[in-house]
Amino acid sequence: MSSIKQTLEQKGYDVWSIDVDQVVLDAIRLMAEKGIGALVVTEHEKMIGVITERDYARKIALKGRASSNTNIRDIMSDTVFYASPDNTVEECMAMMTEKRIRHLPIMEGDKLIGLISIGDLVKAKIAEQKFLIDQLLHYIHS
Repeated sequence: MSSIKQTLEQKGYDVWSIDVDQVVLDAIRLMAEKGIGALVVTEHEKMIGVITERDYARKIALKGRASSNTNIRDIMSDTVFYASPDNTVEECMAMMTEKRIRHLPIMEGDKLIGLISIGDLVKAKIAEQKFLIDQLLHYIHS
């Protein structure tokens, strides 16, 4: 079983964040620029939530609100579930499935060190399965 630390080493430790008092349009622009689906929301440099493309779609677009004059604090998810680098990919997949979330901050003590998506976990799981299959094939053909 691979750990989240291994997953972060593969994908990188970059975490993009945005201040809670900025407007939703700023968040959407930053996500588009970076090619990501979620941002950590901060207040005084402390994580207080997460904003995702799903938040935008459900709380702005579908409700006819304007992203240019709606603050991030009005639509962000302020209940933040997180994991540690020692958690396994399977543990994080289970948590994300149970909580119905697609992005998970990774904390080492009080420090935010990464953000993983369900896609990152699926990619790690596929790589792990490929390695196992390759090892079994090597064993069979030896």
